[in-house]
Amino acid sequence: MKTTDERKKALLESFKNGLIVSCQVQKDDPIYTEDIVVKMAEAAKWAGAVGIRANSPEQIKAIKEKVDLPMIGLWKIWHEDTDVFITPTLEAAKAVWEAGAEIIALDCTKQITHEKTIAWDLLDIVKKEIPEAIIFADVSSYEEAAHAIAHGADIVAPTLYGYTKETAHIEGADYRLFAKMCRDFKDDVYMMMEGHLYTPEDAMKCIYLGAHAVVVGSAITRPHLTAKRFVDLLGGYQDNWREAEKAKH
Repeated sequence: MKTTDERKKALLESFKNGLIVSCQVQKDDPIYTEDIVVKMAEAAKWAGAVGIRANSPEQIKAIKEKVDLPMIGLWKIWHEDTDVFITPTLEAAKAVWEAGAEIIALDCTKQITHEKTIAWDLLDIVKKEIPEAIIFADVSSYEEAAHAIAHGADIVAPTLYGYTKETAHIEGADYRLFAKMCRDFKDDVYMMMEGHLYTPEDAMKCIYLGAHAVVVGSAITRPHLTAKRFVDLLGGYQDNWREAEKAKH
């Protein structure tokens, strides 16, 4: 069931039909500078974005000091023995919250974490320990979406479609899967689309299919990956740009 908390509801409703821009950078990215994520967020606000998604307590805090938009926060922590990297522990979730994010994004897949737990089990723990937070469940499948909703996620998106072993082969968004999620879950959760959206037309298609809002990152804020997509195609698909997109940092 969708939240009845008036504060949370007001924030979530403010996203309706809007664009949330994912403003993320890693230190080994060619565009990295200390203030680049702040500039990304300022540009997103200027353009009319309704929210920001950002990675790491440091970058979340820097953006919140300069840009007054709701923040979806996460902390990417990579380990070689798992594909779970989005806010994988309670400590990471607390750090994201303390940095100023109103919304905490969690990996809510059924993958095994570095700590040998099931990723989606963290949802219940974070809801108990940080009840004031809005929870954004990043999933890769219909089953994981249903599980996240049953355990009280406020937002669900197929962010990790393409980032799990079962979906690693995909190249683009699965609009049929997303439409089914919207039809079946629209009364119980705020469905958002994130992942594999590269044009305004892609984003509008998702709104038409039932998305409450869309999150777009690489196509807007990672020009090196946009350029690499062009090079990949022009080179006859000899150098897969998605390997760079999914690289551990």
